[in-house]
Amino acid sequence: MANPDKTAAVAALADHFRESNGAVLTEYRGLTVKQLQELRRTLGANVRYAVAKNTLTKIAAKDAGVELDADLLTGPTAIAFIKGDAVDAAKGLRDFAKANSPLIIKGGFLDGKILTAEEINKLADLESREVLLAKLAGGMKASLTNAASLFNAPLSQAARVFGALQAKAESDPSVLAAGPEPVAPVEEAPAAESAAETPAEAPADAAPVDASADAETTEG
Repeated sequence: MANPDKTAAVAALADHFRESNGAVLTEYRGLTVKQLQELRRTLGANVRYAVAKNTLTKIAAKDAGVELDADLLTGPTAIAFIKGDAVDAAKGLRDFAKANSPLIIKGGFLDGKILTAEEINKLADLESREVLLAKLAGGMKASLTNAASLFNAPLSQAARVFGALQAKAESDPSVLAAGPEPVAPVEEAPAAESAAETPAEAPADAAPVDASADAETTEG
């Protein structure tokens, strides 16, 4: 390869390092062209899987300010540059490697932190960003629903009490009469005796309690 070509290759790799939030270095020796194409389709549009020479990768990473362990730059190397969800990319690589043993995950980095192969496999076990956001949204919705039920519960209960009181009053008007049960007269307190012997009654001209209107207003 001519020197200008190497310079262009290093520049392209450096741009990939700068534009990516993470990268996974793999050994692809033994994979067929068809398998590599399948792997690229599996990783999707947010991951660029590129075969690169180790010497050029080392220079490009340094130019981009990324420090790579020398152990990652041994053997045939292909790099998965991640510009989307790192969990999805890790899952794709992990699952493909399980089904195609020639693919070996060597390690990588994410948001400036160096990751070992084991850490990348652990990353693959996490839930994706979309799943976590969906669960968060569901949890927030459930919390809001529970909160609304909590705030509305006393009002609803009051409406049901008023409704039951109205129904009872219609069948038994004496329910609306307020006052204690008659007690035995006490000689020392004739005034209390008189009051106790006369149960309280609702005024004849008192308007009936319309609990249904309150109930409808409350529930609305």
